[in-house]
Amino acid sequence: MPSRLRPTAPIAADVVLVGDPGRALMLAQELLEEPRMSNHARGLWGYSGQTPAGHELSIQATGMGGPSAALVLADLAELGVRRAVRVGTCTALDPELAPGQLLAIEEAHAWSGGGAGTATFPDSDLSALLRRELGDEARSAAVASLDTLHGGGVLAPVTVGDAADMQTAALFTRGRALEVALAAVLIVTATASGEQLPDEAEVLAAKRAGIAARGVLST
Repeated sequence: MPSRLRPTAPIAADVVLVGDPGRALMLAQELLEEPRMSNHARGLWGYSGQTPAGHELSIQATGMGGPSAALVLADLAELGVRRAVRVGTCTALDPELAPGQLLAIEEAHAWSGGGAGTATFPDSDLSALLRRELGDEARSAAVASLDTLHGGGVLAPVTVGDAADMQTAALFTRGRALEVALAAVLIVTATASGEQLPDEAEVLAAKRAGIAARGVLST
């Protein structure tokens, strides 16, 4: 039995990963037909069901930060997960990125006080499928994954990446070790100047990203 998740329904081999439990519920209602709650342990809400095309899919919250996400991914791998797409949020570092922009992540760096770690990458095949599914709605980007973000901006100066988040580098690294194919699409919820994406627009962007993730994982 996994250490953190306590599944109450079968977990699919394909999973959409989100940080926020509320987003997990919203995407389960958007992407699945008759979703069933598959985990509520530790507040890490998860849902499983079939897509309209009949493909088994799970939506799982990973909590906040890289360590939590990596632990949840390890439990999911133990439960038979083999492919996952992260649908997350980020803060722009590139001043040209607008609120609501979708980013298809092609490279991630774990950033700590001294700077960036070695680049880590998504699964090439899954990432290519995601990029194609997103089409013109997204641009390719690199992300710096920090331990801490605050307010509309980044806590410490970051000199690598188009945007900053808290999970992607950890998921790419852990996924490779666990032989789980990972890809990621992030929503810009705060610009480099601190402009915030309204909640309603964030929900719409998350739905667009989730639909793309479902399309990839249904192939």
